[in-house]
Amino acid sequence: MSEFAGFVRQHQDMVYSTALRITGDRDEAEDIAQETFVRAYSAFAALVGGEQAAGWLRTTARNLALNHVTRYRRRFSFLSFGSGAGERDLAASADDEAEWLYDRVARVKQALLELPRKFRLPLVLYYYEDMDYARIAAALGVSLAKVKTDIMRGRRRLRQLVDRLEETDGATASSGA
Repeated sequence: MSEFAGFVRQHQDMVYSTALRITGDRDEAEDIAQETFVRAYSAFAALVGGEQAAGWLRTTARNLALNHVTRYRRRFSFLSFGSGAGERDLAASADDEAEWLYDRVARVKQALLELPRKFRLPLVLYYYEDMDYARIAAALGVSLAKVKTDIMRGRRRLRQLVDRLEETDGATASSGA
């Protein structure tokens, strides 16, 4: 049993983050991670020591999360969004650039969780799970055109959310100085 506990500790962050990116809900992601490890326990003899364990866990978590969100999917009205603001210039020094990049990644992750599920799912599947448009359409049970549209709109909305977070962080930083 302690060998399995070590296995869970080794992979729990990856499994949870995979589920969270797809569901956008911490409680749902915890449930999906737990179910993933319940299934892994049943297959533990085949997984332990294998190079395929992480891939098996990631695929299982992704499929469970997709099953969950498509089972409870709601229909959202389409909203029209304008184009986002331009990119901020990178700072001159490497330290400043690294700090800016770290902050930007944190904002993107936060904004991704704020996106409506209909936009978040295709973006996560495309950028984090490396699925092509056709596989995403098949996994979500929608048309290829819908996937392309939702990814385009999702990118636009994500950019707006990131820009808003940057403005908020900038206003907070300047008022605290």
